Amino acid sequence: MTVTDGMRAGGRLLARVSRRVAPRDRGQISILVFGLLGVVLLLVLGGVDVTAAQIARARLLDASDSAALEAANALDEASAYSGGIGDAVVVSNGTVERAVEENLNARPMPYGISGWRIAQGTGTTDGRTAVVVLQGTAELPMTGGLLAALGRSVTITVESRARAPLQ
Repeated sequence: MTVTDGMRAGGRLLARVSRRVAPRDRGQISILVFGLLGVVLLLVLGGVDVTAAQIARARLLDASDSAALEAANALDEASAYSGGIGDAVVVSNGTVERAVEENLNARPMPYGISGWRIAQGTGTTDGRTAVVVLQGTAELPMTGGLLAALGRSVTITVESRARAPLQ
């Protein structure tokens, strides 16, 4: 018996065994493929939504930073006249909140944010630092419709601080 004869005999044996086993295993790989496709699809959809939420957070933080910089320059004249001016512009909760409202009303709402509001904590902690806390609702491209149907949303809260030093 030569090597090629042995290979032929092995091939015939393999063909007979596979004919007996094949009917029982037919279609088993499709279940695995569909399961794997489902997992991959969930990962892609989740990745897209997480990325959209992070981009919305960055845009909301940009608006909060802008409002905080403007609020840091909102001089509280009453405090400045009564107590003087030290090393930074004197601000109050009222001047910070007014400056933040004016800043947000003057700019368009960022793409990816469906609504925003000034949150609790906006004001000043020391009379010199403007603190801006914004809350926004993120629009998620893949699961946003499902969340809306369930009455849910993704709320993002950001905080910015600014101070206007004097020299």
